[in-house]
Amino acid sequence: MQAHNSMKGHILIASEVEAAVEKLENELHGFRVVKFVEDNFKIEHAKLVTAEAYISESQTKYIIIGASEFTDVAQNSLLKLLEEPPKNIEFIIISPTKSNLLPTVRSRLPILKTEFHHANMDLDIKLSRLDYKEVFAFLKTHARVGKMQAKLLVEALFYRATVVDKLILTPSQLDNFDKAYRLLDLNSRPQSVLAMLLMSFAQER
Repeated sequence: MQAHNSMKGHILIASEVEAAVEKLENELHGFRVVKFVEDNFKIEHAKLVTAEAYISESQTKYIIIGASEFTDVAQNSLLKLLEEPPKNIEFIIISPTKSNLLPTVRSRLPILKTEFHHANMDLDIKLSRLDYKEVFAFLKTHARVGKMQAKLLVEALFYRATVVDKLILTPSQLDNFDKAYRLLDLNSRPQSVLAMLLMSFAQER
């Protein structure tokens, strides 16, 4: 597996698929975005996605796959592509529920829930050049956050890293975002989870 390019992109869980696609298009304004939005995503749609992914790009192209349902055959046909995407290709899969997606697909991309607007939480933190002093200042500012607020912060940090700061996250950083959700669901201390996420940026400069 190509470590530098693996696991690029993410899965969005959104009850309103089409609204989420529209919101993403606005957020990615200025980038090339190609959409595949279906009621039921089938093998013929997966073939079109594959063909689009192999059209070479000099800058990042976002391929958005949104559907209310996904056939297993279609998902299986995309596994290799999701694991080793062509250069400058980023996949965003949008589904109303996590259970629609095969575990093999879910394991390849971090999962975000998107029922809030990233713009509502404008973080004053630059992840591309983060030092320890800024990490501690951020943790102090958000010292009393609860579980739900911490999840929103995790989403906002992911958005800040990938869309605002345009960072290509390492597999370990991506894994930390996925792990952060699981830990918060298990009622881990929000401060510890946020510290884990931020320290990976401070350490991997």
